[in-house]
Amino acid sequence: MIVAANAPGPGAVPARPPGSLLVAAIDVEWSKNYRIRGGNVPFCYSVLWLAIRRGGGSITADSARFWYTSAYVADASETPDLVVHADAALAEVGAYADLIAGHQLSSDLAVLAASARGSTPGVAGMRAAWHQRRHAVAGRPRILDTRYDASHLLAGASRRLVDVCAELHLDVTQPELRGVSMTALHRRWLEDRMVSAREKITVLNLRHALSTALVAIRAAEFGCWDPGLNVNQMLADGLEGRFGWLDGPVFAALLAGSDGA
Repeated sequence: MIVAANAPGPGAVPARPPGSLLVAAIDVEWSKNYRIRGGNVPFCYSVLWLAIRRGGGSITADSARFWYTSAYVADASETPDLVVHADAALAEVGAYADLIAGHQLSSDLAVLAASARGSTPGVAGMRAAWHQRRHAVAGRPRILDTRYDASHLLAGASRRLVDVCAELHLDVTQPELRGVSMTALHRRWLEDRMVSAREKITVLNLRHALSTALVAIRAAEFGCWDPGLNVNQMLADGLEGRFGWLDGPVFAALLAGSDGA
């Protein structure tokens, strides 16, 4: 597997600064084939952590440092390894996060569970917690699914993540999918070993996780931002040149004129 992280180990938990809350966001990318049983196969996942000030406040691109673990299969045979890696990360999230965010998280967890070859206590625990997320229990982390639990913020009908972000004035432009599908990008990696294709999906996956975390923070009334917060600027700052895709002219154009507000 190809693992990228700025903290050691799957699901590595950052230190919680005094007076802060830890928010963890989960996102899984998977190939989709609804015509056959087991046709939905995970190939990339990310866990992203944000530490935010307890009591709320304004989030800016300069202030919102994040930590992440992201894994991508080197080839299709590594699917079980990816599930094991994700399972360990989810166990850490369940144990330490104050707020857990996902966008249609139930589907991501179901795909991981269906692709497992052994027990997955981290996935199972997160699935159980997702089903109980609207019944607050003291001492357990709160789960907020931004597809289903952010409607009080929204006037539009669409619950696609990109549309939810647009309505909440988050800039989440996705250049990775211009003129190409995620399925085609993933195939370019598996068949042609095109590193740029894999990097584009990884960055897309991390953007999904980061924007999901931000929407959940807003929905839980843990923080807010000024309109136009540039999530791509946050990615560029937080990933620190880890992916060549971030250093190219297409991505640089997304940051032009960004002031971090």
